[in-house]
Amino acid sequence: MKANVLAFACCVAVAGLSGCALTTEQVELNYIQQAGAARIAGAENVSVNVQVADQRLDKSKISSKKNGYGMEMAPITAAEDVAVTVRKAIEKELQARGFQLGSEAALVKIAADLTRFYNDHKMGFFAGDAVADLNMSVIVKSNSGALLYSKQIVAQGMEKNTQLATGNNARIALERALENGMKTLFEDRAFVSALLVSTESKAASK
Repeated sequence: MKANVLAFACCVAVAGLSGCALTTEQVELNYIQQAGAARIAGAENVSVNVQVADQRLDKSKISSKKNGYGMEMAPITAAEDVAVTVRKAIEKELQARGFQLGSEAALVKIAADLTRFYNDHKMGFFAGDAVADLNMSVIVKSNSGALLYSKQIVAQGMEKNTQLATGNNARIALERALENGMKTLFEDRAFVSALLVSTESKAASK
């Protein structure tokens, strides 16, 4: 009798997990501003306009659930347009350093093309890993159209030793990838210098 009850319980559990794997899951991605970001001298005189374009080939999802055999099941989607999420992350870091946010008439314009922002659940024998990749090109131009900076930003985020290929594990990995991408961008002295070029040219003309 006990064996039959246990078998039935196992069947219910498997059916439940299968049902979850077949259901689309939506997650909310949150960006946490870098700790200890110092304000930059002269940044308060620079207005920056940030534009992010979603150039991903598949914009319908940010990950997929997988079953125990590693087969992709239901999609995992973002509650907010990922281009908006990335733009807000850049803007947060700019404000933390003293830059002002502006319209298209701003002194400096940052344009980013997002080509990849996706988590892949890697399945293992005992546990798996959620591995997220971020890839975007970033250019900085003056309000006159002069190119001041150009770079490809590539970053990765991971949530290790996962038991389920779920939206929550994908969310954690994607948030870490975005954090690492912002760290790479804002630690690049050439990027920060490009933002300050407008103030330097103004000072020289006086």
